[in-house]
Amino acid sequence: MAAPIAPRTPRATLPHGFLSAPGSPPVAWTVTDEPVGYDEAVAAMEARVGAIAAGEAAEWVWLVEHPPLYTAGTSADPADLVDPGRFPVHATGRGGQYTYHGPGQRVAYVMLDLKRRTPDVRAYVAALEQWVIATLWRWHLRGLRREDRVGVWVARPDKPDVAPGLPAEDKIAAIGIRVRRWVSYHGISLNVDPALDHFSGIVPCGVTGYGVTSLADLGLPVSMAEADMVLREEFEPIFGPTVSAPAMPDPSRG
Repeated sequence: MAAPIAPRTPRATLPHGFLSAPGSPPVAWTVTDEPVGYDEAVAAMEARVGAIAAGEAAEWVWLVEHPPLYTAGTSADPADLVDPGRFPVHATGRGGQYTYHGPGQRVAYVMLDLKRRTPDVRAYVAALEQWVIATLWRWHLRGLRREDRVGVWVARPDKPDVAPGLPAEDKIAAIGIRVRRWVSYHGISLNVDPALDHFSGIVPCGVTGYGVTSLADLGLPVSMAEADMVLREEFEPIFGPTVSAPAMPDPSRG
């Protein structure tokens, strides 16, 4: 008889600290103000991941905005692309399903060497969620994690229940990652003030019955620069110190 399968440990109880090994260099931190094409971003990430894995470059967090587009993760269901002609659709190697990126949304691409930290992908996802939750709390907004829905959510008591006894919640941040040679890439997207109707061309992350929101939609007029500052301040207690890097670095160099 096969041994029973142990239940998975809830992400909320996994370790959220993902500090690097003592003596490791700080994480390079780059903010690019002008919109970045998606294919350009993926090429830059892949080059940097290879350099990090080879010990030739520092870990890197790259904050960008994209022009309006949809990305299809490795689990994307074609039926979830509701309006295929609305924006360009990019197939991508990250986990997850369909996601929207566009102006007003801060995308943080996170390239960390998990061998120097904790080589546990689920714990890494939990740490990314905790980073977003800590960031939102700076505006006294309580972010929620759900075991059946990756990402960060907020309660919407102003909206009708999803079902009897199931209160409404909206997604404010998405998470989708890939790991190559134990180096992470892709990352998180935080809705600061995007056009929320742009999400209507897809079933975001394959989740029905729930909505999408943003800081602006919740009455928090946060600038992108302020969001960037808070993201960096809340990143460091979880992942370690950062150092500013050029706005458009050579992706293969620290």
